[in-house]
Amino acid sequence: MTFVKFGVSALAIVAASATGAAARDQIQAAGSSTVLPYATIVAEAFGENFDFKTPVVEGGGSGAGRKKLCEGVGENTIDIANSSSRIKQSDIDTCKANGVEDIMEVRIGYDGIVFASDIKGPDFAFTPADIFGALSATVVKDGKLVDNTAKTWAEVNAKLPAQDILTFIPGTKHGTREVFDIEVLEEGCKATGAYDLYMASAEGADEDAKKKEAVKKCGTLRTDGVAVDIDGDYTETLSRIDANKNAIGVFGLSFYQNNTDKLRVATIDGIVPSTESIAKGDYPVSRPLYFYVKKAHLGVIPGLKEFITFFVSDEMAGPEGPLAAYGLVSDPELAATQAMVEAETPMAPLK
Repeated sequence: MTFVKFGVSALAIVAASATGAAARDQIQAAGSSTVLPYATIVAEAFGENFDFKTPVVEGGGSGAGRKKLCEGVGENTIDIANSSSRIKQSDIDTCKANGVEDIMEVRIGYDGIVFASDIKGPDFAFTPADIFGALSATVVKDGKLVDNTAKTWAEVNAKLPAQDILTFIPGTKHGTREVFDIEVLEEGCKATGAYDLYMASAEGADEDAKKKEAVKKCGTLRTDGVAVDIDGDYTETLSRIDANKNAIGVFGLSFYQNNTDKLRVATIDGIVPSTESIAKGDYPVSRPLYFYVKKAHLGVIPGLKEFITFFVSDEMAGPEGPLAAYGLVSDPELAATQAMVEAETPMAPLK
């Protein structure tokens, strides 16, 4: 591969930094704990193979990473936000308010969200309806909405183990939580009929407002200790399961695949989560992974363009690359992403 190194002019530095100081000589990224191991692999390989310092990559959650990206332009702000959920319009509005006009959206591949428990525990075969029935604050019983008092998984579905319900789920700052809310809780809410009852009980004539209220109720979880938010990364969830052998944890597929000696994974709708089942579109709980680049920092922060080009190269993000070996499902449209990065094309308005 041929990479073009960018020079850093004093004029560009002054334009990009409120302080007018010399530009950083090290790329800075933060955000998703799901993307973190992939970004770390690429950063280390970049530092070993290019004449630039190894980028600094930190976690903190997708929302936190996007918030940092949107703090402004300049060397005291990060260059890249890693994200396991797509950027929101509210993020874009914050960016613009702080002078961050152009953002590049780079999709690196796909991952799945899995439910896993202690390796020595029983097998679980979940549906989204099971998860909703166990964790939602209210559930449907005899055609009516009632407070959820289920104590064991078998009370939710007689086919499940009679094990106490205890789940560790990503906190609201994590991109994984957003996907969990939409693709698991909301789907389960609809499957059980709760969504229709929420719609029927919503006040007002505005259909969009009623839908918004119903979706909000679908994602309202119990507060009696059976659904526990984890604000840290997946290693904290793993340690919680180690201390609570009956618990179920929500993880990214790649984290599970690298801890199969400690975790037993559940099926969803009868499908075992794997890179193959996600690539085929069979596994129902999957999502694209992204990173977002502050375009104003290209040509200012040394190595930034080279790094993002390297990240999405066939050698790194392709089906035979180290990211796939770690668990990333390679993007079938990777070539289009590579062309977009090469052209430095900013993202279009959200639809």
